[in-house]
Amino acid sequence: MDPRIERAREIVEREAMAVRQVADRLGEPFCQALDMILGLPGRVVTSGMGKAGFIAQKVSATLASTGTPSIFLHPAEAIHGDLGRVEEGDLLLAFSKSGETGELLEMLPHVKAASVPVVGITQEATSTLGKHCALVLEIGKIDEAGLDGLAPSASTTAMLALGDALSLVVQEGRKFGPEEFARFHPGGDLGRRLMRVGELMRQGDHNPTIESGATVLEAIEVMTRTPGRPGATSVVDSSGCLLGFFTDGDLRRLIEKGLANPRESRIDDVMTANPRSITTEMFALEALALLHQLKIDQLPVVDGDDRLLGLLDVQDLLNLKIG
Repeated sequence: MDPRIERAREIVEREAMAVRQVADRLGEPFCQALDMILGLPGRVVTSGMGKAGFIAQKVSATLASTGTPSIFLHPAEAIHGDLGRVEEGDLLLAFSKSGETGELLEMLPHVKAASVPVVGITQEATSTLGKHCALVLEIGKIDEAGLDGLAPSASTTAMLALGDALSLVVQEGRKFGPEEFARFHPGGDLGRRLMRVGELMRQGDHNPTIESGATVLEAIEVMTRTPGRPGATSVVDSSGCLLGFFTDGDLRRLIEKGLANPRESRIDDVMTANPRSITTEMFALEALALLHQLKIDQLPVVDGDDRLLGLLDVQDLLNLKIG
């Protein structure tokens, strides 16, 4: 085996050991931190210098995306005006392996003067940072991975794991589920998958519709002139309630059977009566599964009283790369 692979495995294992150490140390202080965050009227302000600062930024982003308002505050910038970002009702989550980071310690008295509690994530509660905190989440003494243990590695991995655990258990406490998560990630894959039919359906002029009593030819004309040519039309009564559905597939089958004059044939005689329909609240992913199950390309969308609201076309789902 290439000795570099063996060395890389040693580094990964060292970091895994650091994470296991953090897991073993979880206890009552962690639960107290959860309660403090869940009870906050304001935001979680994360802070740290150097590599610990990058971890603080990531944890802040995770908190914000899972239902907890959060910002990152750079310690050096804080004492040059950015302390104005912190106010009563907030909580400071301070990251420092040693607990002796000068810029972070210089900021703390000013934060505490604003009646902002401080929760530290550091090696030991006996550090200077720990002594200034209302609560400390200890990661314990951690030997860094890599040559001579010089670069922050295992310690930042441990802090990240602890920060993620805190963020995600808080998320559970807020009952912040997939629907809420999708609202904060509209451009992501989950956001697309959790879009509702009402956000995707074709409406207005893009929703082909004819009334009961129309001819097959009129149905064909509606299907042809509708923008996007979805190849289907809904059939409604005078109050707009769905009665039937007619597709170009239905038309082909009629032609194969020897369709009489389409100018005289009534749509009510050839449409699919009482067709399968969906509501605006159905998830797009569920709708796609239903289309596949029924082996069809379109579904009419109705409200609770069966009034036609729109049309969902499989192409609209595929264009969003859903499924």
